[in-house]
Amino acid sequence: MNLKYQSPLTSNGHGTEWKNGYPVETSFIERFCDCCKDLSSSRMTNGRSRRTILLSLGTLTFLLGVFLIIYPAPDMSAEQEVVNRISELEEKLRYISVLNGFRKHDLKEMSEDFSKLLNMVKDHQDQYENNNSQLNQKISQYEARGFLASNMSGRYDLTVPGIAAFLPHTQQSARSLMPAFKISRERSGVSMVIGIPTVKRVSQSYLVSTLRSVFENMNQNEMKDTLVIVFIAETDPDSVYQIFTEIQSQFQKHLDEGLLDVISPPSEFYPDMSGLRQTLGDDMERVTWRSKQALDFSFLMMYAQAKGTFYVQLEDDVLTKPGYIGIMKNFALEKIAAKHNFFLVDFCQLGFIGKMFRSVDLPYLVQFFLMFYNDQPVDWLLENILSSKVCKLDQDWKKCKKEKAKLWIHYKPSLFQHIGTQSSLKGKIQKLKDRQFGRVSLFKPHKNPKAIIESPVKHYKHYSLQRAYNGDTFYWGLVPQPGDKIVFNFQPPVVLESYKLVTGNLEHPSDRFVNTTCEVKLQKPVPLKGLQQSSDGFILVGAFNQFGIAEGTLGAKFGAIAAFRLNIGTASDNWAILSEIYFKPS
Repeated sequence: MNLKYQSPLTSNGHGTEWKNGYPVETSFIERFCDCCKDLSSSRMTNGRSRRTILLSLGTLTFLLGVFLIIYPAPDMSAEQEVVNRISELEEKLRYISVLNGFRKHDLKEMSEDFSKLLNMVKDHQDQYENNNSQLNQKISQYEARGFLASNMSGRYDLTVPGIAAFLPHTQQSARSLMPAFKISRERSGVSMVIGIPTVKRVSQSYLVSTLRSVFENMNQNEMKDTLVIVFIAETDPDSVYQIFTEIQSQFQKHLDEGLLDVISPPSEFYPDMSGLRQTLGDDMERVTWRSKQALDFSFLMMYAQAKGTFYVQLEDDVLTKPGYIGIMKNFALEKIAAKHNFFLVDFCQLGFIGKMFRSVDLPYLVQFFLMFYNDQPVDWLLENILSSKVCKLDQDWKKCKKEKAKLWIHYKPSLFQHIGTQSSLKGKIQKLKDRQFGRVSLFKPHKNPKAIIESPVKHYKHYSLQRAYNGDTFYWGLVPQPGDKIVFNFQPPVVLESYKLVTGNLEHPSDRFVNTTCEVKLQKPVPLKGLQQSSDGFILVGAFNQFGIAEGTLGAKFGAIAAFRLNIGTASDNWAILSEIYFKPS
């Protein structure tokens, strides 16, 4: 039988299509069409599978998105708070361990003194007729326990030099290491201790402004976990009492709550300053000033060291930013949690302002200050102790600076600003500003009733009364004289609920109106008893207090007020500033 070409594309799967028992020839075109049909069918099946898969993935993605939206994300801030809390506890344990070491040293000294005392008593016990007296029996018991042995404190043979090694004169008086003046509620165990050294200033004092800024920018929880120490670095009792009286008059509440301590050093703490060596080419006045400053800082740090976990030193002429306590604490705890072993965190780029230390590191710093107080300024000593820690003598300066930066961390932007201009060193002017702090508001604007202002006191540059009244700036008058007046003529007359005027500002707190009264002139006469009235119809309603503030309430009983007058009774040593003018209508 002759068989023709058989198609490999068959319906029976064996390569040949059969009909009636005989193979049937299949043309090439038919075979090609059959291939296309099979391929098309395969593609259609694959396309449906692909669409099914994509639809399933899309549905899964949608469900996952809905789940993520509904299910709350993990609270990373809470996690960071836990980490900071653990770091805080770790630092406090370290702090307590160091304090325990100090107590061991105290115990060692007490045991030595106790042994000496017992031996002295035993040497004189023959004066007692009755050897069975209670005292002799007690001495016998101590002797049996080894308390009278000459080597009782033999385990303490090696000791670290103390303060007496650097200030030997302190051994001559038991009061040399005790505050001569101390007002304290004995608060301790806080997270943050702030030290503010201050001295009696001849011209401008910024201390009250500084303390007001320190307290106003704390919240209630921070106040409970903070201690502020004002160190009055004066040994003259009258000067100390004068400064304390000024503090007490403004911050009695903070003293009562234990938030504020005020201390001063005894004169016995300081060496004979006439015996200091002249160093660095400075004159003796400057050598004495910087040597005393190093000793002042040492005394303050020794007092503060056992009070809290972290210690921050400021100056008495600074401003703070809101929330600065929490910012400093959290920043330090984050560094500790990250195992960043810092020695100092700098929250201000100027001088010794805003320098934070761990309290456990203060003994190293104090020891260094006491060793070299006569040799270099205290800010140089701070640089040198860090150089001693990480820099090699043959090391490149850039490498040294890089290593020091690991121990001395600079926080930006700054949390403190220097506002003073006159140093505690006589004749030294320092107009230093930290540019990273930002602008400082020197006046408080208000919307006041329309008024025409009259005054013979000339103003400086653009600091006029009218612009200050409008809330554009502060008023800066040139040396007011007795009899000068500032009159606010209300247009039209207005019923005032209250008034407030503030003289001086943060940069010039001593530019105040002195012995200046507040007087009003009524539109219509009103019967008022017990108020002094001048011949020109003005009624005395108040005066500026010692802190440069004049405020009071008036109300409807005065009726409409035509004019409000400041009557200057005493010449001012400086120019005079009005940083706030507020007449509140009823």
